[in-house]
Amino acid sequence: MLHQARQYLKQYFGYDTFRNGQEAIIANVLNGTNTAGIMPTGGGKSICYQIPALIFPGITLVISPLISLMKDQVDTLIQNGIPAVYLNSSLSAQEADKRMDDAKSGAYKLLYIAPERLENRFFLESLKELEISLVAIDEAHCISQWGHDFRPSYLKIQALINQLRSEPLILALTATATTAVQQDICRSLGIVEKDVVATGFSRDNLYFSVVKGTNKTAYVENFLARNKNEAGIIYATTRKEVDSLYLLLTKQGIKTGRYHAGMNEMERNAQQVAFLQDELLVMVATNAFGMGIDKSNVRFVIHYQTPRNMESYYQEAGRAGRDGLRSECILLYSPQDLRIQRFLIDQSDASEIRKEQELKKLNLMKDYCHTEGCLQAFILKYFGQLEAGDCGHCENCLDKRTSHDVTVEAQMVLSCIVRMGERFGKTLVSQVLAGSKNKKIEDFGFEKLTTYGIMRQQSAKSIADFIDFLTAREYIEMSSGQFPVLKITKEGKNVLTGKENVLRREYTSTHTMLEDDALFERLRTVRREIARGEGVPPFIVFSDAALKDMSARTPRSEAEFLEVKGVGKQKQERYGQQFLQAIEDYLSSEAEIGENQL
Repeated sequence: MLHQARQYLKQYFGYDTFRNGQEAIIANVLNGTNTAGIMPTGGGKSICYQIPALIFPGITLVISPLISLMKDQVDTLIQNGIPAVYLNSSLSAQEADKRMDDAKSGAYKLLYIAPERLENRFFLESLKELEISLVAIDEAHCISQWGHDFRPSYLKIQALINQLRSEPLILALTATATTAVQQDICRSLGIVEKDVVATGFSRDNLYFSVVKGTNKTAYVENFLARNKNEAGIIYATTRKEVDSLYLLLTKQGIKTGRYHAGMNEMERNAQQVAFLQDELLVMVATNAFGMGIDKSNVRFVIHYQTPRNMESYYQEAGRAGRDGLRSECILLYSPQDLRIQRFLIDQSDASEIRKEQELKKLNLMKDYCHTEGCLQAFILKYFGQLEAGDCGHCENCLDKRTSHDVTVEAQMVLSCIVRMGERFGKTLVSQVLAGSKNKKIEDFGFEKLTTYGIMRQQSAKSIADFIDFLTAREYIEMSSGQFPVLKITKEGKNVLTGKENVLRREYTSTHTMLEDDALFERLRTVRREIARGEGVPPFIVFSDAALKDMSARTPRSEAEFLEVKGVGKQKQERYGQQFLQAIEDYLSSEAEIGENQL
């Protein structure tokens, strides 16, 4: 059956080989084993159930929490010649009934549903009439109460499976899962831990950077000016910030959209569709946008403020470069971001235990922003890949700035923390070191300490930033809770006693991401025209990666066109002639220019 899977990969999806992890997951499923697949965003999780769906008899049920993702995936499958359909709240009751009747008659190989449908008793009875061979659970981290995106309706999945007479296999898939969340998924769905296929979370085409101490607005304007033909998402924490950025960029003539919960559903959907169709190049949004957006040609994701936790950050940043091409993930950091996030956590309805957990995650995000080590390695270690090596291409790995010795300054900070009894937070420690006249300092008698004012040539803010740097380097640890206190680690004691030196780099210009490629731009124009005529997003016709490969190979025949990555038989028959003609016209015009220059 694995041989047949490879045939279908080429026939329907246009690829010669599976990506890392895909074949292992598919082999497990084809062997009749319930499986969990942990793969990074853009790793090709959907193929792991779409190909078994073509091989198995009956239908594959796909549970997905996102209406937009369902539509994109069904549109893509239909483009590839695979019969698929979705049922969600966007349909009328009459249309939903018609699709369900067609499913019962064997019209589809894949049926996508939202998890909330599992709470409808009549729908469950209807499902029992289908021959379901496989239940694929997308965004499976939603099943875990320890995950960042818990959905109660996911807890009903196992009960549904137990009721189905066909006794289907289970395949759970996710991109963002810590070890605890992985264990929760397996426990909830009855998957044996040895049947977890985890490929790691590394995304080698993503180039991470953290920008501190800059004018954020000016940075964004400069970046967009240098990358004006590329699509991207800018995430902001508040609706007010989204609206402000949207107005600013629109006034500058940038094709910009916006998306947040304060807009009505019709407005949000219109903006989302325009972005998917490449009518808008930049989407400014809160975290309400993007989960399930299958747009493959997002070339950059900029976080205008620091997100609340690493799960959210990596999921949002991971919306860049789903086609495998180089893409930028830029976080614009300022300490104010953390204060806003801390306020939002404090004001939430979560339990005190949950709030404490969220604050701990927020502190780890701060450490990420201040680390001078590899940014991707920091992320991978957070998700349990403790042996992750340096990526070699993030901002920190490529940083050529010389380091200078800050051991003495570090000893001043560490000594002050010890002398204050390791009972106070960053703000008060910074003020003592800066020699502040704060009344609280006098109340505790800290003006009498030998470390009082020892760093008065610096501001309390810059000292606080230095403390964040030392915390990220694990010389200081911060307790959890609403009012975290600073304590010295074992490594910090080594610095304090002169056994270890501390080096710090002394910030970041914007750059152009992709080289000029005239043929690629011409192929993008052809793709846009086809997509407009068919009423689908351009990336569903072909991904940027496929167009890049086309541009590099310059195929001149149908057989050569089929060799392009991402071109299956269906798409070759459907679009081949238009793209081959565009390539022929381009090569002819280039040859003519060359002759004229001679």
